[in-house]
Amino acid sequence: MPELLEAEIARVVLADQALGRRIAKVHAPDAWFVKRGATPAVVRSALRERSFVAARRIGKQILVDTDGYGPTLGLHLGMSGRIIVDGVEAGDPLRYATNRDAPEWRRFGVTFADGGSLWLRDPRRLGAVELDPDEARWGPDASAITARQLDAILGRSSAPIKAVLMDQARIAGLGNLLTDEMLWRAGIAPERLARDVGSEERRRLHVTIRTTLGLLGRRGGSHTGDHMPARERGGVCPRDGAPMRRTTVAGRTTFACTLHQR
Repeated sequence: MPELLEAEIARVVLADQALGRRIAKVHAPDAWFVKRGATPAVVRSALRERSFVAARRIGKQILVDTDGYGPTLGLHLGMSGRIIVDGVEAGDPLRYATNRDAPEWRRFGVTFADGGSLWLRDPRRLGAVELDPDEARWGPDASAITARQLDAILGRSSAPIKAVLMDQARIAGLGNLLTDEMLWRAGIAPERLARDVGSEERRRLHVTIRTTLGLLGRRGGSHTGDHMPARERGGVCPRDGAPMRRTTVAGRTTFACTLHQR
């Protein structure tokens, strides 16, 4: 499913393909997909005849600014969403879902005056479109979080460390796969209470967050982690050969090494 890395790839497609093009028509066929008080009619009126001027991202949320003091369009890919601009696609790699381009899965889109188009395709219908998102509802982006910020976030929480890392209001961008990969690399058990993780471990985790995002970003996404092949019943740790433990943390299926993650 899309995490920070997939949202960033989609943002790049938008930045490369969708900016500076006048919007001739807005397609919002699924009223349920338009969130936080907006309606399809409001979105159509707000975007028509405008142009996108910048594509930004906070965590998993894509933010597309418009010209002339127009609104910011918020796009969330949900669990299976893809951005398509003139046939160029990015977003969920769809390893566990079909890439069939069914018309009913195109939840939102625009037609540009030059004849091109932008679509958000979402088979599972778990993404969202909104206008002028409240950017304060997200914590610092995981790719830019400082060691001091991470230390403060972990130090005041009695929740499991995996739950804290995945809480978008505290740290934006990390999902199930990235969080498990980072904790596996850092040698920290996902069930441990965040405030019980020592200062040296936190520093190690901060470095691991940055290096993991860089490495998996170059590889192509959140699904390219080293411990991915072991995410199955009977899997063994790629580092030391110990059995992997399968549990549920923060409502998500979690895999951790029984030996080196403590």
